[in-house]
Amino acid sequence: MSGPLEAGGEALKPGDSYVQSFARGLSVIRAFDADAPRQTLTEVAKRCGLTRAGARRILLTLQTLGYVKSDGRLFALTPKILDLGFAYLSTQPLWQFAEPVMQSLAAELRESCSAAVLEGQDIVYVLRVPARKIMSINLGLGSRLPAWCTSMGRVLLAGLPPEELEAQLAQVRLQAHTGRTVARLDDLRARIEQVRRQGWCLVNQELEEGLVSLAAPLVDRSGQTIAALNVSGQVNRTPPEAMLQDCLPKLVEAAHAISRLLQIKS
Repeated sequence: MSGPLEAGGEALKPGDSYVQSFARGLSVIRAFDADAPRQTLTEVAKRCGLTRAGARRILLTLQTLGYVKSDGRLFALTPKILDLGFAYLSTQPLWQFAEPVMQSLAAELRESCSAAVLEGQDIVYVLRVPARKIMSINLGLGSRLPAWCTSMGRVLLAGLPPEELEAQLAQVRLQAHTGRTVARLDDLRARIEQVRRQGWCLVNQELEEGLVSLAAPLVDRSGQTIAALNVSGQVNRTPPEAMLQDCLPKLVEAAHAISRLLQIKS
């Protein structure tokens, strides 16, 4: 099992600044997902690159603490694991300001509204007000999608300093999710630059057929993009032209309102 990397690319080693057992515990938690919500000890060990004995110690510790349950053969996370995620949300004033604005926006547009932050190569959903099911996958708090082919992801990438953006793009592995997905890195770079210039992003059926989404940045007092806000819907009901005409002004207004609240309160 390879260790995590520092910013410079050097593998971290156990020591005063890195607790390997804690890192392995987190990897066990992350091993559970929608595709594998219940796993045997052997499956967890394989997913995490641990020995069965090592995985067993971690699982039993998590079980003792109430984060994991077991029927004797299969292990699964318990609702208590949400405490870890909600600890983040409760310490970020942005989400307290954003939620009522997002609820009003979703009700007015009758489209799903979400907020996300950049985490590695992915966007992570931190707030979501669904209007109806519009994707084949279920999205909730903590859900991840690739940043490079999502509207919120491109907004967040556009807000990065040039050197950080290039570091991100160097790790992108382009994949044709649909026939409309951007296929060349230079084209992706050009689209992100367009987002940076215009201050919003429209993605039309690049991640999933029939899905169109529109995103705008949420910025802090220094003007730095810290999150993204989007609305999304079905293209047969809200085509891109209608999304730009009907949704873009209201989305930008909502993003500015949230950003102002954050700047006033922070």
